[in-house]
Amino acid sequence: MRILIVEDEPTLGQQLKSTLEGAGYAVDLSTDGEDGHFMGSTENYDAVILDLGLPEVDGLTVLDRWRREGKKFPVLVLTARDSWSDKVAGLDAGADDYLAKPFQTEELIARLRALIRRASGNASSELTAGDVRLDTRSGRVTLNGEPVKLTAQEYKLLSYLMHHKGKVVSRTELIEHIYDQDFDRDSNTIEVFVTRIRKKLGQDVISTIRGLGYSLEEPRG
Repeated sequence: MRILIVEDEPTLGQQLKSTLEGAGYAVDLSTDGEDGHFMGSTENYDAVILDLGLPEVDGLTVLDRWRREGKKFPVLVLTARDSWSDKVAGLDAGADDYLAKPFQTEELIARLRALIRRASGNASSELTAGDVRLDTRSGRVTLNGEPVKLTAQEYKLLSYLMHHKGKVVSRTELIEHIYDQDFDRDSNTIEVFVTRIRKKLGQDVISTIRGLGYSLEEPRG
């Protein structure tokens, strides 16, 4: 899953980026409203963490612009403001959740996971496909109840497909959502990761849709 952080406080921004990367996300960081708006408008994100008190363009304006442009990614508003009027303004502008500073990073990550799940139509924190289970809280993957070790990139790819179970996902979409902006993206690595996941979880867990991409389906029968 790929996350955009728009936060002008350098230390906090880097801390959030490092924490989310450690939790298995691909993360891009912007430090002002103008650049943040541009990145959200031109790149594909699974969720955005947006500070309201930004230089250049304030967070509410950025959020309003995204929604007017038809951007539907979930947005978690992050701000030092804690009055009810600021919360209402953020939600009315199109925010999906609200977290006031100071906050616990564990709560932020939990809220982020919930937003991503809901955006993809998943109510539970545990995603399933046949005998494969992925716990979004712990990052644990099991097959028939037995833990399976995946590399960070294998986990990111499997997690994205499980969040979008039943849909055909192109290689381009996978690349856009499992790598951050600065990563040297190579579409050939997607096939490598898929092959490794199949060896660990079974050949039928991910289907190749010729000319279109990949799909993870619930096994029949």
